[in-house]
Amino acid sequence: MASLSIAIAFAVRLLLVMLFLPFSALDKILNFKGAVGQAKQAVHATAPATALILAGLFVEVVMSLGILTGIADRAAAFVLAGYCGVTALLWKQFWAPGDFWAGGRGRELFWDFWKNLALAGGFLLVTFGTGAGTVERFFADPLASSHPYRIGEPRP
Repeated sequence: MASLSIAIAFAVRLLLVMLFLPFSALDKILNFKGAVGQAKQAVHATAPATALILAGLFVEVVMSLGILTGIADRAAAFVLAGYCGVTALLWKQFWAPGDFWAGGRGRELFWDFWKNLALAGGFLLVTFGTGAGTVERFFADPLASSHPYRIGEPRP
C-alpha cells in the first residue's frame, strides 16, 4: 500500500507540472525564436523578450523539478502559481480583441485565461495545503519540503 501511496502522490504532482516540464519548456527550446516573438507582443523589444523567455524556461524547469522531487516544493509551487497568474494577465487577455461575443479570438483566450488561473490554484494547494493551519507553516519556513513521499502521519 505504501508503494501505491507514493505512486499516486508522484502522479498527481506530475500531472500538475506536465504542461511545463516537458512540454512548454521543450517548446521554448525547440521554437526559441517563435517564443521570443510571442513575448515581444507584451514587451515590444527583443532583449527584454529574450530575457522573459529565458526566465520562463528557468521557472518551468527548476520549479517543476522542485515540485516533483519535494525539494522546496512549496516555494516552487508558489512561484509557479505566480507564473501562471502573470502569464494569464500578459498573454491571455481575452478582453483585448473585442470579439468575445462574436466567438472570435477573445473567447478562445477567455478559456485559456481561466485555465491558467485554475492551474495557479492547484499550485497554491501544493503551497499551502488544504487546511488553514498549514498557511502559517509555509510563511514560517517557505523553503521547507512538504515531504510528499513520506509514509505515515503528516507533520503537525
